[in-house]
Amino acid sequence: MSDQHAVTVPIGDVRLDGELVVPDGASGLVVFAHGSGSSRLSPRNNYVADVLRARGLGTLLFDLLTEAEDRTYETRFDIDLLTERLLGATRWLRGREGTADLRLGYFGSSTGAAAALRAAADRDDIGAVVSRGGRVDLASAALPSVGAPTLFVVGGADTEVLERNREALAALTCRKELAVIEGAGHLFEGEGELEEVADLAAEWFAEHLS
Repeated sequence: MSDQHAVTVPIGDVRLDGELVVPDGASGLVVFAHGSGSSRLSPRNNYVADVLRARGLGTLLFDLLTEAEDRTYETRFDIDLLTERLLGATRWLRGREGTADLRLGYFGSSTGAAAALRAAADRDDIGAVVSRGGRVDLASAALPSVGAPTLFVVGGADTEVLERNREALAALTCRKELAVIEGAGHLFEGEGELEEVADLAAEWFAEHLS
């Protein structure tokens, strides 16, 4: 059984739509930070969320931007804004009955990964971070301050992002790993590739959020 429902996350003067699912006896909860041009409805993130929930983890998928904000290309790359939205959602979870005491993790994709790393550097209660094809270079100044165990998952054919992830990994001082899925591109669209991402993320979060 799960506690599952649509939610509205209040952050400052905006209200952001989301879906919160907390399985009975959840050991932790993972907040998703999607990439530019995506939303809580991202089929890739929803697939990963399904796998995490099967492992007894709660999930929050929410829109980091309003519809109006998302129409502006520059806003999608406003990492300061994305980070503040993720931190706002984290504070909301911490003040909410049923989630206040859960161990929290961040799953970030593309630009959302930079926001996840910067938010994790800002808080000491984040238990784990996973980045999928992340623009982790956009969080370079924050990387030495990240204390949460961090996993980067990158496609082997996504060469530019892979190089940026290798450079960022060297700047991290926390427990860290880089998983390269051979032959995969930025979106992990090949057969079995997204499944491998989800399995790696589930193992990482199950270990560090239990």
